[in-house]
Amino acid sequence: MTANLLILFSLFASYVTATALTYSVAANERACFYAQVDQPGYKIAFYFAVQSGGSFDIDYSVHSPSLKVIVSGEKERQGDFVFTGNEVGEYRFCFLNEMSTFAEKLVDFEIAVENEVRAELPIKQAGGTEDESSTLDNSIHSLSGKLTSISRTQKYFRTRENRNFSTVKSTESRIFWFSIVEVLAIVGMAIFQVFVVQFFFTGSRKGFV
Repeated sequence: MTANLLILFSLFASYVTATALTYSVAANERACFYAQVDQPGYKIAFYFAVQSGGSFDIDYSVHSPSLKVIVSGEKERQGDFVFTGNEVGEYRFCFLNEMSTFAEKLVDFEIAVENEVRAELPIKQAGGTEDESSTLDNSIHSLSGKLTSISRTQKYFRTRENRNFSTVKSTESRIFWFSIVEVLAIVGMAIFQVFVVQFFFTGSRKGFV
């Protein structure tokens, strides 16, 4: 079953629109998400990370409105891409779990559309000097870059935490079932030894000892 979720973005100059979702991609499923670009030249950022399921990998592809493949990959655990949307229309972001026959994949992803046009600072409108406005402008964008870096670091640690937790759960499950098999083997061996002893020491078979 193909699950398609339509995500429409309203774009305005000097504004950023984004969506962050966590989606469970079932086995043999192709899940696609869409972002609308109304004008050419917008920056589109695409980030994803597989949180759990299988080997923590998935196939993905990004298509332009004309169905041209912009970026794609196979069996990737995570990705972070930024490209310019030169075409107007819907950009398609797809996750493909078709190589998996039973394991579903939990994917955390974010799609952001940004207009590169910067808003005019109030200091410019008030008649401030060029140096003052330039310094303030650089400081604002420096802080913006640092916040983006912090956000990416938090997502990275979240992904590592989820993967490590999934690995611990898998290890605990294997230890549990291995212990069950070991106990059953010991009990089976004990019962087998009892029957062997009874076989040699019961009735007419005593002469074989």
